[in-house]
Formats: sequence, structure tokens, C-alpha cells
Amino acid sequence: MAQSSDTEQLLDSELLCYARQILLDGWDMDAQLRLKSSRVVIIGAGGLGCPASETLVRAGLGQVHLLDDDVIEASNLQRQTLFLPEDIGKPKALTAATILERINPLIAARGTVARLSEDNAYELLDIASGKPNLILDCTDNFATRDVINRISVRYQIPLLSASAIAMQGQLALFEPHLNTGCYHCVFGSVVIDEAADERTCANSGVLASTTAVMGNLQANAALQYLGLTKNPLTNKLLLWDGKQMQQRLMGYRKDPQCPVCNGH
Repeated sequence: MAQSSDTEQLLDSELLCYARQILLDGWDMDAQLRLKSSRVVIIGAGGLGCPASETLVRAGLGQVHLLDDDVIEASNLQRQTLFLPEDIGKPKALTAATILERINPLIAARGTVARLSEDNAYELLDIASGKPNLILDCTDNFATRDVINRISVRYQIPLLSASAIAMQGQLALFEPHLNTGCYHCVFGSVVIDEAADERTCANSGVLASTTAVMGNLQANAALQYLGLTKNPLTNKLLLWDGKQMQQRLMGYRKDPQCPVCNGH
């Protein structure tokens, strides 16, 4: 009889590492194995990408690929939790991948210094080897998010998009293969507003706790999606207000006239 591959079973070291998760009601060995066999691409290794990737890696995500073309600056250290002062000047993606594999040697992490575009998406997402199970959008401006959404729809890859600014955040999980709407259906009028696109963490500010909370909410949704095959945000936009300590869900529907996902 053929032996099971490493992704079809948990090693003793993995059973020990993830024991507290496997004990959870609703989270069992099968869920942990699904997480182990998953490959996630994270766009942006900054304030959101750092906490999201760290939590996923600690939880046992099998493969994580970080894409970012930026280098670490002193002003990043306030919220980009994978980096230390001695990392200033180093590429974010490569540094984060190295740290993640040190945090959990049982997983595989890699970083690529590049900016994702519609022209290079097939190569950078390694579509030829099979589509990733999930894309995490951890970027900080509407124009980039719109490009990532178009790529998600084009290749029919689920997209978990988070944003954080000041003391507020938003989160949504889009499943293009179900034809239930996309990022542009929700934010279409904002995406084309150049004035709105200029509002980023760099020029508007962000509290350190905001990115930590939103990155971990993003990881929480990803864990449920990958491990339990459940979308906890189906046709819902999560709105988090750190100043008022409030969180609410707002429903949305697919735009039948959406120029991005209509017809897919």
C-alpha cells in the first residue's frame, strides 16, 4: 500500500504544535490537514501582512508567498510586527518570509520583491503550478486593491481584502467562482475617485492597534475559509471602529452592471 504524503497526515511535531487548535469544537484533524495543504499569496508585507501572515503561519498554514516591492523603513516599525530596527533597509517580502520560517519551521514561506500587476500575475501567482487557495490583499490604496480584484476575478481565485486607516478597518471575502460579487461591486465609485485613493497610512496615519486587529481578523477569516471551507463573510462587509470599540456587518449584493465581474 502506498504511504500517505506529508500533506495527507500530521507529523508528531505538528500534532504537538497545533494541539490546542485540534481540541476546538468544530476544528479537527481534517481542518488542520486542509490548512496544511493550503497555499496562500499575501499581497503586501506591511501593517496588515505582518500580523495576518504570522497568525496563519503559527496556526499551521502550509505555504505562504509574500509579494512586496518595498523596503523596511523606521516609520514601519510602529505597526509592522515582523521587523526589528536592524532590518531597516531590507526588502519586506524577503525579510518577512525568513522570520515566518523561524517562527514555524514546519511551514514553507517565501518572499518575492515585486509589485503585482495584471501583466505579471500569472507568473507571480504561479498559476501554472495550480492556483493558490486564497489571496490576501494587505495593501493600502484603492487603485492597487482594484488591480488585485481584477486578477482575482480573471483567475477565479478567492480574495480576502482588508484595509486599515486611522482607527478604522474593513474586511470582506469575495468568491468569484460563486459569482456573488467582487470588490468593485462594493467600492466601484470609490475606486475611480482619485482624491479618495490618495488617503493612505503614509499620509493619514494609523494607530498600531488598528493594523494588528484588522490583520488578525483577516487571519481569522482565512483560517475558517481554508480549514473549515466556510466563508464567515458571505456577501458581508465587516466594519471595525476602534475609536468607538464597535464592529458591525453591512450586507452587499453583486452589481449586475459591474465592469469587472459581470459575465464571469
